[in-house]
Amino acid sequence: MSELERQSFERTLAVHSAPALLGIKCANLISVAMDERDMREYQQEFENRSGMQMLVLCQCRDRCLLYVYHEMLLKMQLWQPEILRFLAQYGYRNNMTVPEMLSHLAARMQCGHFPHEIGIFLGYPLADVQGFIANHGKNCLLCGCWKVYSNPESARRTFANYDRCRDILCDKLQQGCGFFRALELSKEELS
Repeated sequence: MSELERQSFERTLAVHSAPALLGIKCANLISVAMDERDMREYQQEFENRSGMQMLVLCQCRDRCLLYVYHEMLLKMQLWQPEILRFLAQYGYRNNMTVPEMLSHLAARMQCGHFPHEIGIFLGYPLADVQGFIANHGKNCLLCGCWKVYSNPESARRTFANYDRCRDILCDKLQQGCGFFRALELSKEELS
């Protein structure tokens, strides 16, 4: 990938994944247009330099859904007893590893269709995921990074934190910092 393509991809990654990149969210999902070879090369560098994982969950035509995640934060999210009970409805087993759960999620995905449980894998509150399912995506109390069906005040604070992450990281990139240096500086600013 050219330097210009790389910078464009990293800006997209920052805008859509800042909360996960900065460690306050377990994962983010973004849609990107990228050559498979370029993706593999970047993925290896990304994982080595960021300590995070990057996985293509679904590929449709010229775009892919890229899942960016902290394995430890995701494990903490997924292995809560109430979450495990919820996921069991969709074929996830309690003894699955995170990679096995992600493989099962990827198998359940189709172009243009997201399985209902994907919100759990993005760190959304269980009550909101269940509310979305029960209401078929309608009647939410608040709509932001996700549709909120319980505790809108907590969700507003979370949305503001996510916006702050995005602003900080994108500001560092705008100032000319390289992507991985911008991550370091942004994490320092947040702490």
